Amino acid sequence: MSQSERESGLTSIVIVAADSGPLLLESVKAALASTAPVEVIVADNASSDGEPRRVSAANAADTRFRLVENGANIGFGPACNRAAAIARGDALVFLNPDCLIEPDAIGGLRAISDRDRSFGVLGIEVRTPEGVPARGNRRRDPMLRRALMTMSGLARFESRWPAFAGVEMPARSSVGDVEDVEAVSGACLFLPRRVFEEIGGFDEAYFLHVEDLDLCHRVREAGYRVAIAHALGAVHAQGSSSRHRALFVARHKHRGMWRYFMKFDPAARNPVLRALVWLGIWTHYALSIPLHAMRARSRR
Repeated sequence: MSQSERESGLTSIVIVAADSGPLLLESVKAALASTAPVEVIVADNASSDGEPRRVSAANAADTRFRLVENGANIGFGPACNRAAAIARGDALVFLNPDCLIEPDAIGGLRAISDRDRSFGVLGIEVRTPEGVPARGNRRRDPMLRRALMTMSGLARFESRWPAFAGVEMPARSSVGDVEDVEAVSGACLFLPRRVFEEIGGFDEAYFLHVEDLDLCHRVREAGYRVAIAHALGAVHAQGSSSRHRALFVARHKHRGMWRYFMKFDPAARNPVLRALVWLGIWTHYALSIPLHAMRARSRR
């Protein structure tokens, strides 16, 4: 879609579905209940559960809704990029299919972005259904040292010894509504379209997971800020759309970790460290296979 066809003031909400389950309907309903002008595009990666068609039928009379059928599971990033290419809004929100966004969140994000063009990515306060802040709301780049601190558990001593800082940031001491961070939760990402297009969208070499961290990193490299708006929120049933294919998701998550390491971490220049990290990532994946198998059996 050409720049002249974009609609000023409209936010295009993109939701990628891939056998995401019945929460997809509620996610779309919550998005369409926004107090700001929106359109919702569901990009279906060949779901077999029938939910995208059910959602389409439920919203057949609403011109703000569109279903895009990709015909195959092309991955999260590619599906987002395809939907963004046909979206009409001058701002984009990438929303998980099990995430229920609050009605005032889109309007609040637009207001922050409109006041200050230096923001490239804005996230919101994502909570679990129990009201607890979800994982990954406020993150640092997952460089090797930080990842090791997190995995070893040493990151819990960060307040005493800053050298032990991990990927997840500790509880914030300030009360400001908007906080600059290195990365926000991929469950809900707001970007002005001009920023999304400037950086070339999502890196399509990631299939699933870590592409959000990559996006935040490249936005900052382009000179924009990444921040979280604490006063705006959503409820996320974290992982509910991937539990039935946990091993598939885990494999692509580990692939994404390796790609991020190779793209951005200075430690990857050292051939010994590079080999150790590759071995560590895939050993961790191999060790997780029995656990995923046991969980799958227990759910049957």
